[in-house]
Parts: sequence; structure tokens; C-alpha cells
Amino acid sequence: MDVAARVAIFERVPLFAGLTPQDLEVVAREAHEYRLKKDQQPFQQGEPATHHYVIGWGRVRLDQTTPEGQNVILRFMGPGDLLGSVAVLREVPYPATPIAIEDSMLLRWSAGRFAELMQRFPPISLNAIRIVGGRLQDLQDRLRELATQRVERRIASALLRMVRQSGRRVERGVEIPFVISRNELAELTGTTLHTVSRTLSAWEQEGILSGKRSSHLIIAKPHRLVEIAEQA
Repeated sequence: MDVAARVAIFERVPLFAGLTPQDLEVVAREAHEYRLKKDQQPFQQGEPATHHYVIGWGRVRLDQTTPEGQNVILRFMGPGDLLGSVAVLREVPYPATPIAIEDSMLLRWSAGRFAELMQRFPPISLNAIRIVGGRLQDLQDRLRELATQRVERRIASALLRMVRQSGRRVERGVEIPFVISRNELAELTGTTLHTVSRTLSAWEQEGILSGKRSSHLIIAKPHRLVEIAEQA
């Protein structure tokens, strides 16, 4: 990928908001491409945090293994999202493992080189603070949901987050443009496969959702999902 193509990607990345085209070209020249096949991992939980990553194209799932050995899905991530930066900035090991759910391309910088870019282009530092703050808010929201909300509300909230982050309009409603299994949705919302299957089947019968297990989910009635997520 040439520098111009990288700049075109970075123009849509919140981390680089406020940089001029000339600034973005400098950042792009310093980036290294890292291509992933489906199911590959750029790094693993517990490894030293040595690089910042931005997803150029494709999608990854962020998994974390608890001390008890349980797998928890933290989030699904797509083009423009940051990977690993919080751990690098805090100088701690990577807290989770990203796994490509489709062929993907990441752009990465070493910790030292990215620190130089942050010093040279202060907007990067300010944007990083905002992004990290947003991640913390999202984590707090999910912890509150787990502690206070019924399972149906948690599932509805998780689907709505995916819609906000990457949903796209289609003829039948709003599509989540990647495959998410019912087991993955169970791990994402802290519940069981049986509960997710029962809930989604009921929503499909009501016409809230459209789509088979092997295809992309389509939210046919987003307003009903919002109502469920906001139920007291």
C-alpha cells in the first residue's frame, strides 16, 4: 500500500483528527503494514506491549482470558480503531488478545517511534486521551449493565453498540456487517448460549431481527431494540 492510500485511511481515523495532509503523510511513512489472515493474532494477552496498531481494513475480536480460564469478548473492532495503545502508554503487558474475524490489515508503529510522533504532532496525544476516555466509559457502561440489567437488556445494548460503531443501512433495516455467532454474543454479554439463542429466536419471531445464524444480523426494528435496552 502506497503512502497516499495510507493517508486516505488515516483521514478517517479519530486518532489523527486535526492533522494536516502533510502531517498525515509523515505519520503514514512511519507506519508498517501487518497483514492478518482470518483467525490470526498480532499479539497475545500478557505479552510486552511494544507497538501501537490502527486497523486499516478488516475486523478483529478482542478476547480476554480471566484468571479462572474463562474467555470474555471485550469488543469487536473495525477500520480506524486503535489496538494496544492503552497498554503501551501505561507500560503494562497487553491485557487482551485481538483475533482477526476476517482477513485484515493493520498499520503499526513501535512504542518509541510513536512517542516521537506524539511529541511532534500534539493533536495525536489529545485525541488518544479522548479515545482512551471513551473506552473507559464504555467499560463502565458494560460493568453497570452486568450488575444491574436483565439479560435481554444487555443483549439489546450490545447489538445497539455494534450498530452505532459499524452498522449500515440496508433495505430490511440496519445490518451489522460482520458475522457474530450466538456463542460470541453470549461471551460478550456475560450470559449463556442457551439464553442468547432463546432471546434472538424470540426477537426473530417478533420481527425485530432478520437473518440466519450463518449470515449477518439485520436489525429490522431498531426502535424496538432501543425500547428493550431502555426498559427499567
